[in-house]
Amino acid sequence: MQDAKSIIEKVRRIEIKTRRLSDQLFAGEYHSSFKGRGMSFAEVRPYQSGDEVRSIDWNVTARKRAPYIKVFEEERELTLNLVVDISTSMRFGTAERTKAEQLAEIAATLAFSAVGNNDKIGLVLFAGDVEKVIPPGKGRRHVMRIIKTILETEATHPGSNVEAAMNHLLKVQKRHSIVFVLSDFLNTAPDKNYRIAAKRYDLCTLALYDQKEWTLPKVGLLPMKDLESGRVQWVNTSSGRFERELAKRQGQHLAQLEQWSKVAGAGFIPLDSTADFVPPLLQFMKSKGR
Repeated sequence: MQDAKSIIEKVRRIEIKTRRLSDQLFAGEYHSSFKGRGMSFAEVRPYQSGDEVRSIDWNVTARKRAPYIKVFEEERELTLNLVVDISTSMRFGTAERTKAEQLAEIAATLAFSAVGNNDKIGLVLFAGDVEKVIPPGKGRRHVMRIIKTILETEATHPGSNVEAAMNHLLKVQKRHSIVFVLSDFLNTAPDKNYRIAAKRYDLCTLALYDQKEWTLPKVGLLPMKDLESGRVQWVNTSSGRFERELAKRQGQHLAQLEQWSKVAGAGFIPLDSTADFVPPLLQFMKSKGR
């Protein structure tokens, strides 16, 4: 369990880094990638050459005895829901950063980008079941609360069940929203609820992985413990066959997730937890905006 001072320091560090990223890189891309609910009437103004004739407001035109058109604007406000995995496998990482801390940074970057567009941000934390929920809200203080909650909340339900998280979201979030699911998906497979959510929301699968989980030093026999199930298995790390099998499994895992997301209608972003998450996240938003 992390102490309060350590968590506060991490929250501040993440805020400084991710607010800068949001302001400098992601604000415009976020706005163009995720569209509002539609168009709403803003005002009328005098007709100008080149205006769409179908936009003429005939009542005002008759009253003013000159052509006027209706002007509409995008209803921008949306809700961004962050569905974040806090199962025990998220504790894996290097001395510099765990997968959980990487997910907190990514979530904060997305949240501050949403704040810049006056959107609401909600949070669903899950492991074997839903662990904690923060209803959608606005503003910097709300985002700080979300970051702190991601960092300090420990799983009480063993395993990882993304379907339970999506089931909860489908019950409480009836309207269209943006949904990012942040997980390593090691012991959880998207299924029926995920497909339903992909049709209702603007859904993106953000799959985090760590190369060190798939590449081990060649030191002979080692006991390996599955952080999700607690099961211990002895493996021969010096075996070339074992090394190839690990690499093969990683490739298959990511390929299956990408294919499943595509079939469900969700976006897909694979992220190496030891690498900079900015380029792939930015590339995804730019391609989505186009």
